[in-house]
Amino acid sequence: MAGIILVTGGCRSGKSRFALEKADFAGGKKIFLATCPHIDPEMDERIQKHRQERIDWSTIEEELELSHIFDSIPLGSVVLLDCLSLWINNLMFDANKKDLYLTQDRIKDICSSLGEHILGSKAKNVFIVTNEVGMGLVPENKEGRLYRDLLGICNQTFASIANEVYFLVSGIPVRIKSSRDNGL
Repeated sequence: MAGIILVTGGCRSGKSRFALEKADFAGGKKIFLATCPHIDPEMDERIQKHRQERIDWSTIEEELELSHIFDSIPLGSVVLLDCLSLWINNLMFDANKKDLYLTQDRIKDICSSLGEHILGSKAKNVFIVTNEVGMGLVPENKEGRLYRDLLGICNQTFASIANEVYFLVSGIPVRIKSSRDNGL
């Protein structure tokens, strides 16, 4: 069963860097699972910069279907999933293209299924990065409020199964859950 380490915080709080540094210390094949879509030249530059930071990592880019990837993870691998925030965005965008509506119950089912695939994978550790978007102002539009709510449900789902949870503030990690809290 894979150990899950959830890393959350605000935008540009140092989440990805922290998760990458922690994951680098774990032994095993390193796999970076990227959910970021290629949407414009500026984003492509960011993606390229991040790839250069992960020279010793294998990168898998997948915007939507994450569960199946964990079915084929090599034994003892260390996976860094970056990030749930973009994944939820991608799921909403994909649903909108298909004239579908993601409900809170549906996103909970999707996240629970992904969690089961992660826990059942052969990975040694899975580091998951996500944004905490529920601490600011209430979004002014329906779509923004739905995104905030769906990501909040997703984050709660993964925090509940994680062995460790870290919250980053201005680059400073604060551990808010450890395996000792779970009785493990």
